[in-house]
Amino acid sequence: MITRELQAVIEQKLFKGKVIVLTGPRQAGKTTLLKQVIEKQPQPALTLNCDEPEVRTLLSGANLQELRMLAGNYKIIVVDEAQRVKNIGLTLKLLADAFPAVQLLVTGSSSLELAGEVNEPLTGRKFSYYLYPFSAKELATAANTLAEKQSLETRLIYGAYPDVINFPGEAKECLLNLSDSYLYKDILALGDVRKPAQLEKLLVALALQLGREISYHELAQTIGATADTVERYIDLLEKCFVVFQRQAFSRNHRNEIKKGKKIYFYDNGIRNAIVQNFSPLNLRPDSGFLWENYFVSERMKANHYRRYFVKNYFWRTFQQQEIDLIEEADGLLSAFEIKWNEKRRPKIPAAFAITYPQHVFHVVNSDNYMEYLM
Repeated sequence: MITRELQAVIEQKLFKGKVIVLTGPRQAGKTTLLKQVIEKQPQPALTLNCDEPEVRTLLSGANLQELRMLAGNYKIIVVDEAQRVKNIGLTLKLLADAFPAVQLLVTGSSSLELAGEVNEPLTGRKFSYYLYPFSAKELATAANTLAEKQSLETRLIYGAYPDVINFPGEAKECLLNLSDSYLYKDILALGDVRKPAQLEKLLVALALQLGREISYHELAQTIGATADTVERYIDLLEKCFVVFQRQAFSRNHRNEIKKGKKIYFYDNGIRNAIVQNFSPLNLRPDSGFLWENYFVSERMKANHYRRYFVKNYFWRTFQQQEIDLIEEADGLLSAFEIKWNEKRRPKIPAAFAITYPQHVFHVVNSDNYMEYLM
């Protein structure tokens, strides 16, 4: 069993009078993580699976008396896949207010409904966390750092979903199943997607532009939709933990790109499943972009799990000077140039160094990358 970094964090937050909300992609291990947390607690626990129609009906319209009967003598109540329940935020608020000694643990595979229905009712009453597919640190801790570095090419191609790690011989099949079923389950069920074929075309277009700047207008022309529809679908894909955006960093200096956007995938394996390409790195024209996607997503996991709050960007000028990743924390900038070949030693672009003298510059490669993820 691979220990998740969030397990210790969640255990420290138990019985502090707050609802613990855990969101993330389907099949990332949220239910398994909470089972591990519960097994270490002496208190009786009740698990409610909201994929079951009876549970959804019960929770969507429950009054205080019904909730009191439901809670019984349980000290821990798990509400699994909570986004499936209408008005779940109000039900959770009732439970939290009526039973302050009961620890509520809530999971959701999409932030789409949870963001709107949970945030407002539970303002000041919750701790929120994201659980991603396995992180490089989790995998390195379960084995050792050298073994994980030796698996780097596998991670770039197949990613780190639990099923992929646990059943490596079936990785391709697992990813194709994930991308064909679970990937669309939340999106089509929760979002206003009138033309699913457009969404599929958009996913392929985003996958093919991995690590490059995107234009909503050009994507709209590609899939036969409006720019507003593209923007809405990308927002939907973000809320369902498929992709995430990075904005261009600028403080209004004349030569900087100010409105650029890049799209990354939370998991390399899902991206490769969308384009149905699991070829080895030496046969791929996109190996550099896979490497960039991997490091950017892993760095995001590392920062989230250690509760290091940063704003993330990329930087580029009209003269094509570029930095792959910028992290801003308390007004200080950390710049990361992400290169696969450890023999390449790029220098900080002169325009950036002059404009932002208060910065730290890192060159990340396939040899030293674990230093930034542990």
